[in-house]
Amino acid sequence: MQYMILVYEPEDAYAGEAGQSALQGIVAKHMALAAELRAKGWMRDGSGLQDSTTATTVITKDGQQTLHDGPFAETREHLGGYYLVDVPNLDDALVIARRVPVMDGGKVEVRPLAVY
Repeated sequence: MQYMILVYEPEDAYAGEAGQSALQGIVAKHMALAAELRAKGWMRDGSGLQDSTTATTVITKDGQQTLHDGPFAETREHLGGYYLVDVPNLDDALVIARRVPVMDGGKVEVRPLAVY
């Protein structure tokens, strides 16, 4: 079954010199986890995302669409990246999610892909 593992972190988690140093360590851990998942044949896709200030949101209301800068959700955390994995069950996806490196305050969401 395929699952999206979504990585959310505080928007300012990597600000400043200390944050950039921490980012290098976190990225190295992500690369190691991704390599392990690929070796097991579980990794389908994954990537970090650019800062939320680069986002554009399309909002549809009453049949009309408008464009807005940034993410629509008003939150102090942002979607920083994702893994797309194909594993036997939710328990395996949760084992992976617990291993996803995040800064303090970060969250990892696991959601199965819809099958139509």
